[in-house]
Amino acid sequence: MKIVSWNVNGFRSVLKKGFWDWFEDSGADIVCLQEIKATEDQIPENERHHAGYQTLFQPATVKKGYSGVAAWCRRPPLAVDFEMPDPRFQGEGRLIRLEYEDFYVFNVYFPNGKMGEDRLQYKLDYYDAFLDQAQKLRQDKPVVVCGDFNTAHTEIDLKNPKANENISGFLPVERAWLDRFIAAGYLDTFRLFNQEPGYYSWWSYRFRARERNAGWRIDYVFVSLELRARVKQAWIESEVPGSDHCPVGVEIEV
Repeated sequence: MKIVSWNVNGFRSVLKKGFWDWFEDSGADIVCLQEIKATEDQIPENERHHAGYQTLFQPATVKKGYSGVAAWCRRPPLAVDFEMPDPRFQGEGRLIRLEYEDFYVFNVYFPNGKMGEDRLQYKLDYYDAFLDQAQKLRQDKPVVVCGDFNTAHTEIDLKNPKANENISGFLPVERAWLDRFIAAGYLDTFRLFNQEPGYYSWWSYRFRARERNAGWRIDYVFVSLELRARVKQAWIESEVPGSDHCPVGVEIEV
């Protein structure tokens, strides 16, 4: 099963930049998008669906043009769930969960902590609540987690670590949660195949950052340890334009 994840920073925007051509070329069984910034009624039906795929949208309800996730599934899931169980984390359109025979797949747009102390705490609380949910479900079957985590894990995951160590997205407390997540039994699939620096998934629109490859790796696909032997490849599609993020993907044997 080929799973691809992409923060498109506006689905309506990326539709004008060759999204469906990329979709076709991807050959993905599951495509997970974050930050769609749109409700279904804002997108023409012929630009929302794709033949052979089930379409799932979870837009933000707290305000329009904000957050939101979507997924296209070639193989229909056994069950679908939206958002976190805790009401504190509902309404921002941050999560779709798919259940398959072999594992659960989470499509998650984790909160950004740069807006202030309240949002940073919200992000950390969301992280903890998510890990609790993932661990409970993992008692039933393995877990795949893809999406925008909004945190670079180690110094090789961003171009300028020292200059950003006091910026949300690379704060010690955020990185420490990723350490806990990994210690709980989750694998960063890209790092199973590539331990080199210089691979990023997000670049600021300012200062020609993408042209200079001055980026951050904040988009991931994690799998629980039980799936380690079934991960066949993982990659970053840094050449794909259309957003300030690029797609990331994994192939898992089923």
